[in-house]
Amino acid sequence: MKKLVLSTAFAFLFLLACKIDSKKEAYSSSITKDANGFTYESFNNDPTGLRLYTLDNGLKVYLGKNTEEPKIQTLIAVRAGSKYDPADNTGLAHYLEHMVFKGTDKIGTQDFEKEKVFLNQISDLYEAHKAESDTIKKKDIYKKIDSVSLLASNISIANEYDKMVSSLGAEGTNAFTSNEQTVYVNKIPSNEVDKWLQVESERFKTLVLRLFHTELEAVYEEFNRGQDSDGRKQYFAVLEGLYPNHPYGTQSTIGKSEHLKNPSMKAIHNYFDTYYVPNNMAVIMVGDLDFEVTIKKINNSFGDYTSKEVSHPTFPEEIPLANPIKKEVYGPTAESIYVAFRTKGKGDKEEVMVTLIDYMLANSNAGLIDLNLNQKQMVQSASSFTNFNNDYGFHLLYGTPKQGQTLDQVKNLLLEQLEKIKKGEFEDWLLDAVVNDLRLSKIKSFENSSSTAYEYLGAFIGFQDWNKRLSMLDEMKKITKEEVVLFANELYADNYVEVHKIKGEDKSIVKVENPGITPIKINRDKESDFIKGFNKLTSPDLKPQFVDYKSAIKETKTKNGLNVSYIENPNNDIFNMSIIFDMGKDNDPMVSLAAGYLDYLGTDKYTPEELKQEFYKIGISYSVTAKDDKTYVGISGLKENLNGGLVLLEHLWNNAVPDQESYDKYVDKILKGRQDSKTQKGNIFWNGLMNYSKYGENSRLRDIYTMTELRAITPLELVDKVKALRNYKQRIFYYGKDVDNAIASLDKNHNVNVASLKDYPERKKYEEKETGGNVYFVDYDMVQSEILLLAKGAEFDAEKMAVSRLFNTYFGSGLSSIVFQEIRESKSLAYSAFSSYSNAREKGNSDYVMAYVGTQANKLPEAVDAMMELMTTMPEAEEQFNQAKEATLKKIAAERITKSNIFWTYESLKKRGFENDNREALYNAIKNMTLNDLKTFFNTNIKGENYNVMVIGNKKDIDFKALKKLGDIKEMDIDEIFNFEKSAPVKG
Repeated sequence: MKKLVLSTAFAFLFLLACKIDSKKEAYSSSITKDANGFTYESFNNDPTGLRLYTLDNGLKVYLGKNTEEPKIQTLIAVRAGSKYDPADNTGLAHYLEHMVFKGTDKIGTQDFEKEKVFLNQISDLYEAHKAESDTIKKKDIYKKIDSVSLLASNISIANEYDKMVSSLGAEGTNAFTSNEQTVYVNKIPSNEVDKWLQVESERFKTLVLRLFHTELEAVYEEFNRGQDSDGRKQYFAVLEGLYPNHPYGTQSTIGKSEHLKNPSMKAIHNYFDTYYVPNNMAVIMVGDLDFEVTIKKINNSFGDYTSKEVSHPTFPEEIPLANPIKKEVYGPTAESIYVAFRTKGKGDKEEVMVTLIDYMLANSNAGLIDLNLNQKQMVQSASSFTNFNNDYGFHLLYGTPKQGQTLDQVKNLLLEQLEKIKKGEFEDWLLDAVVNDLRLSKIKSFENSSSTAYEYLGAFIGFQDWNKRLSMLDEMKKITKEEVVLFANELYADNYVEVHKIKGEDKSIVKVENPGITPIKINRDKESDFIKGFNKLTSPDLKPQFVDYKSAIKETKTKNGLNVSYIENPNNDIFNMSIIFDMGKDNDPMVSLAAGYLDYLGTDKYTPEELKQEFYKIGISYSVTAKDDKTYVGISGLKENLNGGLVLLEHLWNNAVPDQESYDKYVDKILKGRQDSKTQKGNIFWNGLMNYSKYGENSRLRDIYTMTELRAITPLELVDKVKALRNYKQRIFYYGKDVDNAIASLDKNHNVNVASLKDYPERKKYEEKETGGNVYFVDYDMVQSEILLLAKGAEFDAEKMAVSRLFNTYFGSGLSSIVFQEIRESKSLAYSAFSSYSNAREKGNSDYVMAYVGTQANKLPEAVDAMMELMTTMPEAEEQFNQAKEATLKKIAAERITKSNIFWTYESLKKRGFENDNREALYNAIKNMTLNDLKTFFNTNIKGENYNVMVIGNKKDIDFKALKKLGDIKEMDIDEIFNFEKSAPVKG
């Protein structure tokens, strides 16, 4: 994750934003009783305006107000995570998280009294299954579980919770579990609070473990995804080394394979009864809300929950590490190294100091790792990050090697940067700059309702007073250089864990057979009494708001005639300025190469490292970026430093000095990056195979410089290419305050002769190939297999955008979609499955139909058959269609395009031929659509399409006879997909 940087000049902005009253103690708390008699805690100088309520039953309620859009980010949090899993039932907290979506004794059932007879039988069978050691007998018991589950599914109704929250227009419906928390997430339109509360208050009252064995298979597929993730394995190896006697390191959140395959429903119920109680939970809501109205509604919904005494387990203290611990993790991806130090936990003073040191090392601009390793190209890449849980935290440094470089060499370079901290070999101003960087990051995050909600969440889970979290940066500001050096020498020694990610076979992988689950009944045509009552409830109307781009985007010109589009920043003094060239890599591929090289150059006045520091000191970030059809030269930061930033940018642009050594390293980095990229499963599948399926050999992806061509290019050519860019036609976008000052700065510093600006080189076209009859397979060392059906559709047609959006909601996207229900819920064939009709992003290009399944290889034939059946015959469910329609309309009604997004959204719309906000036409069209319209769209655009099929998986596990039914199989060479040179030697 990129770390933002800013200058010491930020102090002025911070004072304006927070309006600190020096007469009062910063962030002191006060207790107030509102008009309805509810008592809340608030905090002086709190930029978020939190009201923290505690209901009589102990439920914490965090409320924050943000009116930028008519939405509310909601989190329902439980202080319960994998740290509290029983040692013989690991993965329990995470699996429980999945089951809370399945309903209650009122949601998700036609007749619970009849259903619970079967559910009790299933629970008893699972206890017998867990206790049985004989493999044959265990299989027999599982068959009984499968048969009774089918009977139970005749009474249950799948996905009722998902249908209800989807019908609200909710976004991001999900949940997550980690060491000490389980959190349930929705972002809802602000007019739907009543209906949302009705669902959520019922949801947590009663746990019903219905549709259990099919969801268990989905969780196991999630476990398989973890086995296929080298990054996850490397991360957990760090935890094992740092915490050998603590659940952080002895058990993972996903759990052990043998525990997932031998669950106890009784243990899950016990965990729910222990931790899912109001005095161990919080309701967090941030957005367009009224405090006093909202707390009254929450109390009405959750106030009758009964509190219980909760005792969280404690664990023996870890002994200090005396020597480095080395671990190795194997897998198919490129090599890398993690070096991690154990710290104290959240809220300890160590958290403040370690965070400061982390940003001194890596802040994406002027940290020691940034300048000494990345800027000088001493490694392929390097950075650092921190993590703090309640009991312990860690500080982790990581890096990837250049060609010919060992992991030990990367490790030593990383540790050398820590040594510089320990010896005080850093500039004094770096401390203040880091604090100011973090202040600005906080203010930016507090402008966003979702980010604010997650800040509240961190305080709740960590048992932290909110004012303590607010005061962290004030405490950091007091830290001196001497204190940093002293602390660094105390913490950082030979007490680290190093994990080497090595390219090779992972022999610890667990593979299991397909259990052969009988598809359960979905009953999408049935409804519980609860959802019937829910659907009768009405909500206040929320009208959509559309943007008049012509009036929202102002236009002016510089003195020399350059067009400037601008939008005022209504919130703060931060600006963004982009010089836009309507030409990109498709017009001139060398522009992209030159833009990347510029980042490693200095000028006749500054070394590359000094230049980064000069930008950093005035709080300005700059970028030169070449896309397919656009090139952007931009700066951003505080408006009072705009002129200084533009002076530096123009100085670099005009006076960059070519350097052969840095170019040689740059080429080495490109070539090593190519080798690393072809080890990444996601890159092979979604980038490589996708482009090959669309374009064949003549793709933008394959149109690259060879190693010989790269070596033949001179640094001077690239510098001249960047300098010549300013001679082409250009326009400017400015987002910020004081546009007159911005124009004056452009007039003074950006000198171009508009009359002589050149037209762009002709853009290269890449022809989309017809699809059908091809199966492109890549052999990859993995547990799962992934398949994507891809069909080229008709040329982009604006008239299809409304019906395709509704179709995607109903058929292929989301937890309550037809595809998800059939592939995952009913047949338990995958953790992830979706289908979509994708509209082209540019007029003249083709739309595409796609369908995806990720599953273990021995389920692939069944999964493909199930998906092909759906892509041939669309199940029709009138009520589900109405819910999808309602959800789509409500999402549009709650959408707000604001700030700089107005300009960038308009840029995208123009590519499709729009001059206005097309959402108005979409909204009006969807209002009048029927299920028959979707059926017609499906029969015309989906049914009978000719698919190219992309498959990635382990060749030893794939059923090629089944794949042969889909077309001619071609096993692809990865170098051929990307047009890389085989085993290209990289000059070291």
